[in-house]
Amino acid sequence: MLYAYYGDDYTGSTDVLESLSLAGIKTALFLAPPTPEQLAEFPGLQAIGIAGDSRSRSPQWMSDHLPRTFQALKAFGAPVTHYKTCSTFDSAPHVGSIGRAIELGIEAFNAKFVPIIVGAPHLGRYVVFGNLFASAGEVTYRIDRHPTMSRHPVTPMHESDLRQHLALQTALPIGLVDLRDLTPAALEAAQRDGAAAVIFDSFDTASLKAVGALLWDAAVLEPLFAVGSSGLTQSLITSWQHHGIPPMAAEPKAAVSVDQIAVFSGSCSPVTQAQIAWGINHGFDDIALDAVELIANPLGPLNCVLRCLRAGRSPILYTSMGPLEASQNPYTEQLGVAIGKLLHAVLEQSDVRRVVLCGGDTSSHAMQQLPIRALTYAAPMTPGAPVCTAHAAGTKFHGLQLVLKGGQVGPVDFFGVAKG
Repeated sequence: MLYAYYGDDYTGSTDVLESLSLAGIKTALFLAPPTPEQLAEFPGLQAIGIAGDSRSRSPQWMSDHLPRTFQALKAFGAPVTHYKTCSTFDSAPHVGSIGRAIELGIEAFNAKFVPIIVGAPHLGRYVVFGNLFASAGEVTYRIDRHPTMSRHPVTPMHESDLRQHLALQTALPIGLVDLRDLTPAALEAAQRDGAAAVIFDSFDTASLKAVGALLWDAAVLEPLFAVGSSGLTQSLITSWQHHGIPPMAAEPKAAVSVDQIAVFSGSCSPVTQAQIAWGINHGFDDIALDAVELIANPLGPLNCVLRCLRAGRSPILYTSMGPLEASQNPYTEQLGVAIGKLLHAVLEQSDVRRVVLCGGDTSSHAMQQLPIRALTYAAPMTPGAPVCTAHAAGTKFHGLQLVLKGGQVGPVDFFGVAKG
């Protein structure tokens, strides 16, 4: 076992699943800590993930639930255990607190220091001198000026300096190893200065390679608890490849085209808004949902969706077209649960075999309404949102293809790409 991770939402969890699988690392993503019997279904694993929803949870919820999950991951004995965050690092003292997760990780793993790698160049995310930048289309913004993340309905990013951002969530001293000196000496200096966690600049392939070498050299001496985006995963992959682990990556297989898909969206992102508009203009059925009505009666739209699917068409169900007004309630967990209940009924009563879920929190809470135990990588779709295969032996859900798409992910024709 090379690597174990917990994803603070489901879309981010499949992002890491894709990165590892494309590198030839045999990986399974479980939706809860697996039993020995469930593990036995996946012999030869080199990496294991547990998908979670702490991004939408309170610090008290984290204190009550994360220690058990961390202990389950620790038992695998991997050199690196990763608390996977979104590459936009959006979080707050009262919800999705990455600072609290770091504190709990230090306690569970007796960590001498916690490396934090957030930049993910393959997703258009960059950390320079400790400040986070994120792309939106062809333009890259400082995260506190990003047109979407600065206005996120739950965890708006108002600070780009990640040390200052984390200072609102934890009293732990946070250090920085910046792009001028990504070396063991700089890391040692940060630790001598008392840093309990250390942010590493990560803005291109070369910087990720340097950071990966630092992390793996430390991990082979003593297991690491680390925090960050799939950029952290990519940094380690570069080091493993340098050491011949694995000897050869598998060539990815393209996703097979299907006759129809079903799209369920609770995302408020303008990126998803444009994708929905493209889909409606290119033959997908337009099914707008009222969030309050759906929460009150999750199966209310069921017959409408089934009629669409049985006619051979592909529906797009959505509760929002773009950002909410400041006065609007995002209904984060309630909405995700309602969408999941509707999706469960649709899958039970139709023959659709590929589903796209849009929105990080929506995907996390919706997936928990399905009897799926694990996901494995099937094929690429767009960076950060692969096609995954569901494992739910003995149920109709076994073999279902799922694409879990974060709000900011994908080109405008994403739903056309997902259908093939």
